[in-house]
Amino acid sequence: MTVATSERIPPAWGTVVYMGIIHFIALFALIPSNFNWNALGVAFVLYVITAGVGITLGFHRLVSHRSFTVPKLLEYFLVFCGTLAGQGGPLDWIGLHRIHHQYSDKKLDPHNSLKGFYWSHLGWMLCQNPANEYIPRYTKDISGDRFYQFCQYGMIPIQIVLAAILYYFGGLPFVIWGIFVRLVVVFHCTWFVNSATHKFGYKSYDSKDTSLNCWWVALLTFGEGWHNNHHAFQYSARHGLEWWEIDLTWMMVQTLSFFGLAKNIKLPPSKAKIL
Repeated sequence: MTVATSERIPPAWGTVVYMGIIHFIALFALIPSNFNWNALGVAFVLYVITAGVGITLGFHRLVSHRSFTVPKLLEYFLVFCGTLAGQGGPLDWIGLHRIHHQYSDKKLDPHNSLKGFYWSHLGWMLCQNPANEYIPRYTKDISGDRFYQFCQYGMIPIQIVLAAILYYFGGLPFVIWGIFVRLVVVFHCTWFVNSATHKFGYKSYDSKDTSLNCWWVALLTFGEGWHNNHHAFQYSARHGLEWWEIDLTWMMVQTLSFFGLAKNIKLPPSKAKIL
């Protein structure tokens, strides 16, 4: 179901230009001279570090939902990895995600899936989204932290430094694949959690919204595709609740726990009611 709306929201031109430049430069990867296997390998490693370790483990399960705790220095490392994903600073990302859960599929949901696939996937970022003004209210626990502020306002300079390092070691192919292609892939894989998992898949729990469990999004996003499970138990560090629901991020949490780095791990009740 799609909710029609006559509301006209002004474009966020800064975001439009930012996204346009990244997607345009990524197209240069199609030029044969800009490809080599080392560049592809760098892009894949950075994809794991930024999407899996940074966004999924750090921004999402650790900070947005406080599904577990880690030492502060490790938290900062995970947040830094998430900042490298280029999806906005941690205050914006975490604030908007908390708002999404507070108002899932309602008017204040930043990427309300009832407005259509395009809106929930990408459109919501390209406009002056009304939810942005509520971010400070939802980030009071981290907004005063100087490291979070550094990542929030230094996101683009940090990416430029990474690009310079990649250029030094591998030239233009490392930059095109390690920065631009990797950013585009991480962008769309993450956005599929907002769009595809509200349209494709199955529902295991009554989460009072349109969230679904989608296996192929879970594979692309280290377990985030088990979205209905997540919306039913937002606090849980584990999203894949059935044996076939592979959740690589939950495996990371278990690994950290094994080494005594992850504590206070939250999980759903063992007798949670399945539909």
